Amino acid sequence: MSLSAQAQQALEAFSQAPGWEQRARLLMQWGERLEPLTDEQKVEANRVHGCESTVWLVVEQRDEGWHFRAASDARMIRGLLALLLVRVQGLGSQELRALNLAGWFEALGLARQLSPSRSNGLNAVLQRMAALT
Repeated sequence: MSLSAQAQQALEAFSQAPGWEQRARLLMQWGERLEPLTDEQKVEANRVHGCESTVWLVVEQRDEGWHFRAASDARMIRGLLALLLVRVQGLGSQELRALNLAGWFEALGLARQLSPSRSNGLNAVLQRMAALT
């Protein structure tokens, strides 16, 4: 699967960060880029279950692919969501289901910092994306 320009940009930025502190700072910056959700979108129907933090996810179909927006109450999770979103934006349903989430975060140099609960939460978000498409 080829990467979008934004996903490529994320990969380059994170590969240039020499250590965890720099990656953590980058993660927070990426989280600030998330398109905000309205209060009407932050409802139980849009909540992702399986995450320790509160995460909301909305989806719409654009052209041939899916476009997602997400929000969380946790700063670190917002960054991880932003990186997940740049990887999945515009994918079709089959590509989304075939995505190697662990491989993406490994490529970013973040896999070792993902606790089991964060990893499970991100997988729950990806499963919810697949279920909505």
